[in-house]
Amino acid sequence: MSFAKKLLNWYEENGRRLPWRGIDDPYKIWLSEIILQQTRIEQGRDYYLRFTEQYPTVRHLADATEAEVLKTWQGLGYYSRARNLHASARYIAYERGGRFPDTYEEILKLKGVGRYTAAAIASFAFRLPYPVIDGNVYRFVSRMYGIDTPIGNDAAYRQFEQLLLKLIDRERPDLFNHAMMDFGSTYCKPTGCDCKGCIFAEECVARREDRVEFLPVKGKTVEVKSRWLYYYYIVWETSGEQTTLMHCREGKDIWKGLYEFPLVESDHSLDNKELKQQHQQMLQRLGVKRPLSLTVSSPIKHQLTHRTIQATFVHIDLGDQSPLPLDGEKAFNMEEAQRLPVSRLMDIYMNG
Repeated sequence: MSFAKKLLNWYEENGRRLPWRGIDDPYKIWLSEIILQQTRIEQGRDYYLRFTEQYPTVRHLADATEAEVLKTWQGLGYYSRARNLHASARYIAYERGGRFPDTYEEILKLKGVGRYTAAAIASFAFRLPYPVIDGNVYRFVSRMYGIDTPIGNDAAYRQFEQLLLKLIDRERPDLFNHAMMDFGSTYCKPTGCDCKGCIFAEECVARREDRVEFLPVKGKTVEVKSRWLYYYYIVWETSGEQTTLMHCREGKDIWKGLYEFPLVESDHSLDNKELKQQHQQMLQRLGVKRPLSLTVSSPIKHQLTHRTIQATFVHIDLGDQSPLPLDGEKAFNMEEAQRLPVSRLMDIYMNG
């Protein structure tokens, strides 16, 4: 029995049932694939259902504002995915008349779409024989065939792609790709592999050569750097309601397009003396000599892929004193502030 036939027989009985499978709507398949980049299926499912309910077609997504899309995306992280999703939706809706690209090459041109995502959409939506290569597939194939090429670079991708092009079921590439990912995540796990229950155990080179724990070979790891952020949550009362200051992040840094409190960033953790000096400088900028209260939170650790954020929130209550305007900051009442798209870190503080 061929590799593909054996795998698809397993998938027919054991494949995961997910809301974006068994459909041929390229918009919803694309939406699911963008959401699932760097996201666990359990978390991604809720966001997929939220997006398809709020934006049932590519035109609905295109007609939304970027702030609305970022708010719907809030908490999912890697916000460039949401911005690229929105930009591509506008391209499809306004420049292609709502017609989704139907070739691998055209799909690959969409913002935020790489080889993996293009192959997934091409195979799932249009039944084109492009292999999907994610971490599960790298792990499964490297062990199955004893491949020790370090993964994470173009050379490795081409090597695995050429092998999978020989293995893929060209009549059912969508099911083959789903099966590869499901099998890898079920049996060929990073640790604790279920080799005894694996239907490919007798054929697996890594198992035969006792190399399961050594494959796949990982490429170079990226250094994780630390950043120290000091947020000033400034509130005062105007016409019977509380008001605060926030700004929208711009540039190419993290959280572009999201709102946050006035921020002071440091290249190190500030000691008590430095922190007090910083508070005084902020009060001078606000034109306030004595606030109603000033409290400092304990540092909050927030882990991103290549950054460790150490955030401290300084809550300054001005009572009925209105502050001087700060460059780049806008005043929002609390109801308005709650509607703004913010990072997960900000959301934890604001609503935690």
